[in-house]
Amino acid sequence: MKLLVFAHTPPPHHGQSYMVQLMLAGFGGDVRQKKSAPPAPHGIECYHVNARFSRGLADVGEFQGAKILLIFWYCAQAIWLRFRHGVKNFYYVPAPGKRVALYRDWLVMFLCRPFFQTVILHWHAAGMAKWLETTTTIGSRATTYRLFRPVDLSIVLSRYNVADAEKLLSRRICVVNNGIPDPCPGFAETVQPRRHERRAALAKILAGENSAAPVAANILFLAHCSREKGFFAAIEAVLRANRQLTARGVPLKLELTVAGNFVTAEEQAEFEQLRKNPPVATAVRHLGFVTGEQKDQLLRDADLFLFPTRYLGENQPVNLIEAMAFGLPIVTTRWRSLPEMLPPDYAGLVNDQNPDEIADGLLKILAAPVGDQLRENFVRRFTLEQHLASLAAALRSVETEKTTGGGEAV
Repeated sequence: MKLLVFAHTPPPHHGQSYMVQLMLAGFGGDVRQKKSAPPAPHGIECYHVNARFSRGLADVGEFQGAKILLIFWYCAQAIWLRFRHGVKNFYYVPAPGKRVALYRDWLVMFLCRPFFQTVILHWHAAGMAKWLETTTTIGSRATTYRLFRPVDLSIVLSRYNVADAEKLLSRRICVVNNGIPDPCPGFAETVQPRRHERRAALAKILAGENSAAPVAANILFLAHCSREKGFFAAIEAVLRANRQLTARGVPLKLELTVAGNFVTAEEQAEFEQLRKNPPVATAVRHLGFVTGEQKDQLLRDADLFLFPTRYLGENQPVNLIEAMAFGLPIVTTRWRSLPEMLPPDYAGLVNDQNPDEIADGLLKILAAPVGDQLRENFVRRFTLEQHLASLAAALRSVETEKTTGGGEAV
């Protein structure tokens, strides 16, 4: 199967670009860059148009005149590949609920769709269907439907995401979880014993069995530092949890480690002003963007992962998958697809970015025996091998007459 992949890889680095990078690598990379032609892994040959419209996070979804020229350039590449290499399948990642990104999608579909026999959408962002119905004009909805639908195959990450695919009258919908290389292959030998030891120690302190000296619990926030992602709610929740602990006479202090870049200068300035307050300065450590061994070490050393997101397009974020891989207790929001990622009736879900509710969740989950369950959930559902196999089967299903393919047919 020949697949035209019209999607960008890092930079900028975010969940969608990272997953596209993993898919391309898992399928053998861009065929044109190979010196020899071994059999394509999973039976799929990729022809990649690296459609990068933004240089950094602040540019994502923003209007810039140069982006219009890039659209025509990338579409020209795609059309040339269609005829030069006989690529008939067009793979595209639709925009989240942002007007400028939607207009980009319109132009790409208008220019490219007539030249390809099959259109495949991979819905990495969630909420497009609701956004179209509640925020855009009738004209915008009509233009979206006219240029997109019907879609031959929609690949979604969750059942919550199915509504987006149904809105564009997808002929076939497959649910395929994201998946990543196991970042903690030695979990049972190196990480799990420490997790059990720390949980037991924290449980004793929270139960009133005082330690000889105050103890610090490390809370990790690993995401873009924006209000939508829950950055400021996380800070306030940690401060309120610490006030609760002090009022109860518990010799425990929560310390928040933040790893991620700011999306806007305004939010960065707000944080710089905020951390002039002594309680924030002593409880919050901001490291910026981290990767590789530094990120893995943060995940190993943390006692709890905090991600109170309300990001509009949140779907199946990689940071939660990484936290589960390290058996790290999680507190996150009951938002979009996130509850589907976690085990049934998981106790670490909060309803909103309310700092009091998040603070209560932190103290409830901090010493709860959930780490092993989350690690098992990762192994069962979110490994790279499972992701690539299901994704490939879903993609190949468009070339057959079957009504179900890889992943979970809906």
